[in-house]
Amino acid sequence: MTTVVPPSAVALSSGPLATNVRSSEPPPPAGPRLDAPDPGGSPTLRQHLGRAARLLLSAIAVGIAYLIDGEVFAPVILLFVIVVPFEKIYPRRKEQKLRRPLVGTDITFALISPLLNVFGVAAAIVIGGLSLFWLPGMLVRPLVAMLPPVAMPIVAFFLFDFLGYWTHRWAHEVPFLWRFHAVHHSPEHMDWISGFRIHPFDGVLIAPAFFFLLAAGFDVELTGILALLQIILGLFFHANVRVRWRWLDRLVANPEFHHWHHANESDAIGHNYAPALPVWDQVFGTFFMPKGDRRPQHYGVDEPMPTNLVGLLTHPLRGVRPQLAKLRHPVRAVRGLIPVVRSLLTEVWAVTRRPTHSVRRQSGPGSTSTNASLFDPDDAPGHAPRFRF
Repeated sequence: MTTVVPPSAVALSSGPLATNVRSSEPPPPAGPRLDAPDPGGSPTLRQHLGRAARLLLSAIAVGIAYLIDGEVFAPVILLFVIVVPFEKIYPRRKEQKLRRPLVGTDITFALISPLLNVFGVAAAIVIGGLSLFWLPGMLVRPLVAMLPPVAMPIVAFFLFDFLGYWTHRWAHEVPFLWRFHAVHHSPEHMDWISGFRIHPFDGVLIAPAFFFLLAAGFDVELTGILALLQIILGLFFHANVRVRWRWLDRLVANPEFHHWHHANESDAIGHNYAPALPVWDQVFGTFFMPKGDRRPQHYGVDEPMPTNLVGLLTHPLRGVRPQLAKLRHPVRAVRGLIPVVRSLLTEVWAVTRRPTHSVRRQSGPGSTSTNASLFDPDDAPGHAPRFRF
């Protein structure tokens, strides 16, 4: 199995967010989990203390989340009552148990979501502003003002979904953005609760489209409803249910469509980015729905990832401590931010113009792959992680 990267991708190897790109090299074997216990012996006192500290931090986080939103348990209970029966009646993977590995981690993500949302909203505001999506929104504002009221929700939905396709694709193909989005793709089991595993700084998926619609003159309430709808659909699409629309597969997204997006199989990676309308994947060449009875067999990412809440939240921030020290000096922080934003926008533009086939793995159907070797080679097993400004 090889990883094919076009010469044009070398353009991403310079600048403040530089990353090396490998080509035509078989990926190294996947490394062990970052926090996996020593297979040759029992857990040490340090490991016990670390586990206790993580449990304590998780309990404190749940308590704070409860203070922020007293109904923090309601979404989890509602999803359990509605989705789990369908998973038992129409299971995609019959052998998958309700108490599958790391289900506790995902439930904790769900329970502390009000607390994470505080940081997520702050990050979304920053990302939405820096993305500059509000500029084209202001340009089309006169055209939006000419729309009849009945057409506003329809146009807003199509625009939001179109922009969601591209921001989702950038989150996969821009190495710096993939750092955060990889947390969402780290579950190796898809079910009713796995969709909650998402980093609060992964707001790039919604924030730019949200800012665009607001700047274009669409109603705040309508824009908020579209964002909420995308979140709800995303949770449903992760469920372990056997659902396909058959002839509607090319028109409306469903769990089958999104499960292939999460599949860690070489010919499936880099596909099915659309939030609700697969037409965008068909237009831009990223649609993937195999015919017949083939189903995803492998999920997750092969790059070493933590398995606990604290580790997953801090893992994308590895190597940034020297950069955070600059925040003590406002002038230096602003000066350092400008080249970062410029480099990030340059990479986004390069990814947008890059041929679709350059991000596909050329190997047999169903074979596993190494996500890190495609999106962030420096973080692949055997390569020291790097973060440069």
